[in-house]
Amino acid sequence: MQATAEKLLQAREFARQTGVTVRTLHLYDRLGLLEPAARTESGYRLYGEAQLERLEHILALRFVGFRLEHIKELLQGPKWPLIVALRMQHQAIAHERHRLERALQAIEDAERTLQDETADRWETLRNVIGALKVENDLGWTKNYYSEEAQRKIQQRMQETPKEAIEQGQRDWAALLAEVEEAAARNEDPQSANAQALAERWRGLLQQFTGGDAGIQQGLNKLWSDPTHRPADFKRPWSDAADAWIKRVLDCG
Repeated sequence: MQATAEKLLQAREFARQTGVTVRTLHLYDRLGLLEPAARTESGYRLYGEAQLERLEHILALRFVGFRLEHIKELLQGPKWPLIVALRMQHQAIAHERHRLERALQAIEDAERTLQDETADRWETLRNVIGALKVENDLGWTKNYYSEEAQRKIQQRMQETPKEAIEQGQRDWAALLAEVEEAAARNEDPQSANAQALAERWRGLLQQFTGGDAGIQQGLNKLWSDPTHRPADFKRPWSDAADAWIKRVLDCG
């Protein structure tokens, strides 16, 4: 039996079905983010299932705060299996939800407190500002580091350009997607690709720790001891990927 040809939609219909504008599709095409599957003889853009999947990736990354130029860099890497991409998006959005819920709770508490005319307005608003700061989300991680390691981490963060930090986040996202894919196909830990992934893993860890034994010790505790983790914390890679990358690292 001959396979049914894929149904392709013109930009207007594709935009209607996906809830974006035609102008957005044209912009993504110009930026090299979402090229059409084909064009009609008249030059009209045509979109299919692959473009639908890629659009989902773009919109999810936009939702959690990535800029278009950064999304383009991420999507230029190896193609992520849809299930891996969705899992990563779920974790990122769940983290964002937790941050917003904390901020909303702080604002609601402030509203109730300020109904009392004797309330300390300065202290109340300072608490709200604290809840709105992204870095407070990870305050629990300090429980895993010595004071000296915390001081060194803070110093490294201050000395590292924001662009380098953002690039590191993108590098981790791309690496984790490839590790998830390799683990899913149970790739040989001693293969060249597996060892290349391990080398990138070690390199990104080195960027964070700077080779400091105290920071590395705290990091090891963070991932092995769940005592201080928030109830909704989830490691940004699956158990299967964790077991696989540990085998790969052991082979190095």
